[in-house]
Amino acid sequence: MAQPLMNVAPNRPPSLPQGPAADESAPPREPAPRVTKFDVRDLNFFYGAAQALFNVNLSIPQQSVTALIGPSGCGKSTFLRVLNRMNDIIEGTQVAGTVLLEGIDIYGKDVDVVALRKRVGMVFQKSTPFPKSIFDNIAFGPRIAGLKDKRALAEIVESSLTRAALWGEVKDRLQESALALSGGQQQRLCIARALATNPDVLLMDEPASALDPASTSRVEDLIFELKENYTIIIVTHNMQQAARVSDSTAFFFNGKLIEFGNTQKLFTNPREQQTEDYITGRFG
Repeated sequence: MAQPLMNVAPNRPPSLPQGPAADESAPPREPAPRVTKFDVRDLNFFYGAAQALFNVNLSIPQQSVTALIGPSGCGKSTFLRVLNRMNDIIEGTQVAGTVLLEGIDIYGKDVDVVALRKRVGMVFQKSTPFPKSIFDNIAFGPRIAGLKDKRALAEIVESSLTRAALWGEVKDRLQESALALSGGQQQRLCIARALATNPDVLLMDEPASALDPASTSRVEDLIFELKENYTIIIVTHNMQQAARVSDSTAFFFNGKLIEFGNTQKLFTNPREQQTEDYITGRFG
């Protein structure tokens, strides 16, 4: 269940009554549009006097994978960190515009930033396991949140490692140092650690860029499986990876959102010439 961001829970619309049974002779209907998870409106972002994002408008659907692509320095990682306010820790940054998470402005003054970051987890480019045991890495977040029951912690650790496709490889090594794991295992451990706080969004900043092809494939398979229950937003420089794992793709250039849409359409028939030039390797 999603954790509330404010003291007062937002009002939810009442459940709608079910309609009549579908007429099997009727022509098939278009699939219902995906529910919006993040709705970003007129977003501008500054590092001091330097503007990094310009008037970004983007609606990100839930329970899907959205890829952010573009050349280095185009603003995609900055945009990713806007979504759980990780940029707040950088002195001199400033945000203008609106970022709604299920209708709640995450930059509102009543928002609990700690609760936001539990709900919107993050996995970084370089795997960063703590110099602790595998068990303690996964249990870290729940313990910080006040959970002390050993049995409950053990269940969270097993569940998180299972969802990260790592339990079978480490279940007999839980008290060993996480630093002894391979690079690919460490990255899946970091994904499991993010899952342990029960988020409903995962932000991934080039999670496979430092991994070998086999480990990259495991992480991509994991992303595909996780989207059944999570909204995933991934920054990647790898065009093939974006095409493989994402449902939607956003192309950024010089801090501006150039194009956003269905991944297959964007890669095969982009609307903008600038998008086509980038994905075909003419620049970037």
